[in-house]
Amino acid sequence: MIFAKVIGSVVAAQKDENLQGKKLLLCKEVDHLGNPLDTYHVAVDAVQAGEGDWVLLSYGSSARMTELTRNAPVDAVVMAIIDDVQITASAG
Repeated sequence: MIFAKVIGSVVAAQKDENLQGKKLLLCKEVDHLGNPLDTYHVAVDAVQAGEGDWVLLSYGSSARMTELTRNAPVDAVVMAIIDDVQITASAG
């Protein structure tokens, strides 16, 4: 799983039938503090996330394990909206 921020949506009028009715979000990876990184993902929204939300993405074969994405040609899915991140120990 990776941290990301929803920065927009992707509209595709013509797409695979297994993607019909699924909302596609443009997400930018962030670090554990919310600082933006250089990587972007287009992800299927499984949790009704919106622009500005800080989310968890699952990608690769794990992205096809939600009820919404099973058997769909999906490489990334928004599977949680983050409420809070607590760091309790030093990483060093």
